Amino acid sequence: MTNSNRREFLKDSTSTTLGITGGLTLLADARSVAATPANDKLNLAIIGCRGRGNTLAKAFAARSDCEFTWFCDVDPEMYATRAKGIAENQGGRMPKYAKDFRRMLEDKSVDAVVIATPPHWHTLATIWCCQAGKDVYCEKPQSHNCWEGRQGVKVARKHDRVVQIGLQNRSAPYLHAAKKYITDGKLGNIDLVRVFNQKGEGNFPMAKDSDPPSGFDWNMFNGPAPEHAYNETLRRQWRYLWRYGGGDMHYDGIHQVDIARWLAGVDYPKSVYSNGARYNRDGAAETPDTQLSVFEFDNLMMTFDLTLNTPYMLKADSGIRDGDMFPHWPQNAERVEIYGSDGMMVVGRMGSGWQVYIRPKSRKPVVRDEMYGKFPDEPHQQNFVDCVRTRQTPNADIEEGHLSTLLVHYSTISYRLGGEKLTINPVTEGIVGNERAQAMLTRTYRSPWVVEDIV
Repeated sequence: MTNSNRREFLKDSTSTTLGITGGLTLLADARSVAATPANDKLNLAIIGCRGRGNTLAKAFAARSDCEFTWFCDVDPEMYATRAKGIAENQGGRMPKYAKDFRRMLEDKSVDAVVIATPPHWHTLATIWCCQAGKDVYCEKPQSHNCWEGRQGVKVARKHDRVVQIGLQNRSAPYLHAAKKYITDGKLGNIDLVRVFNQKGEGNFPMAKDSDPPSGFDWNMFNGPAPEHAYNETLRRQWRYLWRYGGGDMHYDGIHQVDIARWLAGVDYPKSVYSNGARYNRDGAAETPDTQLSVFEFDNLMMTFDLTLNTPYMLKADSGIRDGDMFPHWPQNAERVEIYGSDGMMVVGRMGSGWQVYIRPKSRKPVVRDEMYGKFPDEPHQQNFVDCVRTRQTPNADIEEGHLSTLLVHYSTISYRLGGEKLTINPVTEGIVGNERAQAMLTRTYRSPWVVEDIV
């Protein structure tokens, strides 16, 4: 954090252009994919294979066009318990193991990498993979902070890499239909979009510092985060600790934020305001359990409501997500409401579909149009594989992930500053006239886990 380039960034200089890159991504000297016959398997590596990582690994391994040749995880117990499940889905062939994924980066036969670590590792792992000539499927959220998110976009473009963020809704046919419905003007003029992330998530105690489990590489798990002795709570509850994540808006609500920004057709907000609290204070959680955010765009307002003390608010179950039925919207925990002059669209994520309501008749609701939806994991993975082969831009390209995650980061900065209203510079992605907020666009990195100024 002493280098002049980063100091210049923190000054919010409009001379630094951080605009949007569009069009197709083309390889100048593709070794890994363009030279691979279409009927060959893609050689994949997985980084982080506990929860979501294990699901992704099994799904990609079950495809006839993919095979995992590397399994990377700081916990050797994960390899002992999870690699066999991957092998069963790919004809019994076991991937090689690396505790430090940098060993895998040296293998030129690896075409693409699936990253499913905690979010403080997402950008740095993506950058190193891109620099090694690998395409990337990285779970959301795209970054831990604003500055490193843009650095990830820059390195993907510089090295002509396909980077798909795990915002699966971008590959959902029902949401593409919703986007067309809105673009065709069927909702009329849209002035307000409301985003919800509501559930029951309790607090948790802080464990005592201790020695890490045998073989567990705590130093690498901590990676870019500040140094700390091993602690089981830090390892398990990273979603709600600032050193690793940004709370439930960052980890889970980003899906709805991304849907809302995409459907509304907006990029950078003019201003952001967020306030809230951690009302359930009996524990170690640092991030809010109640939060309200307001994003002002040209001719549109977007709000985000977070509540974690409401166990009666429910995510859609698999029967709803993959069935021909809609949630009970008032108690759906993950909905987006889009208010147009000619109707209100309520949208579900990960399936659940959408419905458009108009003026009630005889005191009963009137649904003008609707569409069921299916869980979009498989089409999202298909889109990634297709783009690795064709070099087209994926549905959830890294820049789209970055722009959506910026909304979360701005909201977090406002919240942590006690609800200060932030004015956004869309050219630099910086914050105008607020040095404290501007300083929070990045973090101090711990060597050697550093997101460099020049990538």
